[in-house]
Amino acid sequence: MSHYLFDSAADQAIGRFAVLESCYDPVSRSRLELTGLTTGWRCLEIGGGSASLGDWLGEQVGPEGEVTVTEIEPHWAASRKRPDHVRLLRHDIVRDPLPGKDYDLVHARLVLLHLPERIEVLQRLVAALRPGGWLVLEEFDCGWTPVLAAPDEAAAALFDRVHTALLGLLEQAGADPLWGRRVVGAMAAAGLRQLAAITYAEAWPGGSTGIALHRHNTDQVADRLAASGVTIGELERFQALLQHPDFAVNSYPLISVRGRRPLENGKDLPR
Repeated sequence: MSHYLFDSAADQAIGRFAVLESCYDPVSRSRLELTGLTTGWRCLEIGGGSASLGDWLGEQVGPEGEVTVTEIEPHWAASRKRPDHVRLLRHDIVRDPLPGKDYDLVHARLVLLHLPERIEVLQRLVAALRPGGWLVLEEFDCGWTPVLAAPDEAAAALFDRVHTALLGLLEQAGADPLWGRRVVGAMAAAGLRQLAAITYAEAWPGGSTGIALHRHNTDQVADRLAASGVTIGELERFQALLQHPDFAVNSYPLISVRGRRPLENGKDLPR
């Protein structure tokens, strides 16, 4: 069984993957291109979800390259057809050895946030890079999701109450909801150079594709929210609020950080 709060084998997982693909895949692709991604590269995609980004990486590197996509529960990703140079593996980044080394690019989106062992995993990902290879980590900062518009003050307070309870469950599961703001420092401490970060956020109005992420997440842990004190009535009103045309909330800011492993001879990397 997954040790994440949001089990990738759950029925709600495919809805969550669809939201992330729609809202964040274009952002992730643009960030990955900044590494110089090109044909022939060897790439590792950690926690690939439905493998949408892994499949895109396969298109960029072509048959001359290689992409390995790992996922703790690859059921959803396995339903897609992919070329031979894109490999899908059932893999637990905490417990299993990495499937290779000397990668040109390693990428993980919204994975380390959930792991109590995130620093140890980060160090392993750095070690899997070839000298001069790139690590790109993309993580949420869940601490800045202000309500931008609401039918009334009570509605805004309801969103904050349920969302705060959800973040509490994440912390209890060992996640760090504020990990996004710590990634640059962690990657620097891990020895990476040429660090750069870009933050992306947008408004999610009621009924939009993005705001459905809150619905899928709360649906999946409704029983645990109830145990934490959120009533059935509050959760029902929360779900209705997510569809309200007068409601809008800031999306989770996605902080995309890229850094490069130094060359072994100590020479400066090209800029």
